[in-house]
Amino acid sequence: MKRIAILGSTGSIGTQALNVIRRHRDLFSVEVLCAGSNADLLIQQALEFDPNAVAIANPDKYQQVQDALAPHDIKVFAGMDSIADLMEMDTIDLVLASIVGFAGLRPTLRAIEHHKAIALANKETMVVAGKIVTEAATRNRVPILPVDSEHSAIFQSLVGEMGNVDKILLTASGGPFRGYTRQQLEHVTLADALHHPNWSMGRKVTIDSASLMNKGLEVIEARWLFNIPAERIQVLVHPQSVVHSMVQYIDGSIKAQLGIPTMETPIQYAFSFPERIESHLPRLDWHRYPQLTFEEPDTRTFRCLQLAYDAIARGGNMPCIMNAANEVAVQRFIEGKITFLQIADFVEEQMQRAHFIANPTLDDLFATDDAVRAL
Repeated sequence: MKRIAILGSTGSIGTQALNVIRRHRDLFSVEVLCAGSNADLLIQQALEFDPNAVAIANPDKYQQVQDALAPHDIKVFAGMDSIADLMEMDTIDLVLASIVGFAGLRPTLRAIEHHKAIALANKETMVVAGKIVTEAATRNRVPILPVDSEHSAIFQSLVGEMGNVDKILLTASGGPFRGYTRQQLEHVTLADALHHPNWSMGRKVTIDSASLMNKGLEVIEARWLFNIPAERIQVLVHPQSVVHSMVQYIDGSIKAQLGIPTMETPIQYAFSFPERIESHLPRLDWHRYPQLTFEEPDTRTFRCLQLAYDAIARGGNMPCIMNAANEVAVQRFIEGKITFLQIADFVEEQMQRAHFIANPTLDDLFATDDAVRAL
């Protein structure tokens, strides 16, 4: 029985992870549930899965959760510091890191330092502090198992053959605005951006997908997860979202992982690795996909992808600057304060203004994140 802590249990990845556990209670149990502010859903999840402990990041929601779970033998905590502290529990075997954004870094690092296997769905952790995180994982002999569908596909293509890689082919659906011109993008709305053609995700990730920033973050994540330079990671727009990513080897051979567009498959693979276990999910119906197409991304229109390549090429704390600016920009877009096209403008401006540090410490990265948000 693998005992799992879920960071971000009420989000899109967290709820799908609980679907996996629900179907495989003989293999997995829930040890810890952590959420941001959705107290109602956290309570519901706790009553169903009976974890050892739950934590809610928003301290204003603590009493509500505490009162609801008081009749049950479930410990209740509040605040991000408590979430990080819970990662020290000896009874945790694996941590699903699915808190969205920079906030997921500290508890993920704490889990690594206490020798917990990591199922990583928080790409910002690797974007902001990839060098620090991978070094910590190596030092503590902790596996980092990718949960993003693209990185899981790369990981599965590399199993048994980790060397001799020529390049990684990272696929992207293109999002809801594939093929749009800048003139067309001037008029898109929040509702338009949230209408993804293939995937069901949270708002922040869905908007990042629409701007191609999500793919830029994934390029940086892949650079650290698989120890390959960003210039050897090629993004291909693949609207059908059937080929989740590919690895090209030095002899020209290419391995790909294919499947229906669902996050439950990579979540389950990360939970069960190195084994594969049965899934109830529908199988890929090839008759529905008479053609699988691939095209180059339009980085002149969707500038966020190029900004991510620029950030990882500069190195240092620049990916941290880019990530913080993007998180603020996306929130401003959600609030109607800036337009969709201004997301890239906002990020580029902060990348030019913020203080650059070539060799940042972890404290430098936290300070950078604070400073960019203040700017």
